[in-house]
Amino acid sequence: MKVSPRLNSALLLLFMILATVMGLVTVEARTCETSSNLFNGPCLSSSNCANVCHNEGFSDGDCRGFRRRCLCTRPC
Repeated sequence: MKVSPRLNSALLLLFMILATVMGLVTVEARTCETSSNLFNGPCLSSSNCANVCHNEGFSDGDCRGFRRRCLCTRPC
């Protein structure tokens, strides 16, 4: 019995959809970082930095580096 290429394609597509839904395949978006424009002074609290970044329209923020700057992050 010969299996059609259409059936093979449909089965492969179904497997890929099921694998994605079940969490077997994960895709991560790239993350872009930008220095905060509104944060003043040394960044000592990551939660404060994250709040300032949320107000600037970013998804998250974190204190980083030797100079403790507030860096805002968002998916690219």
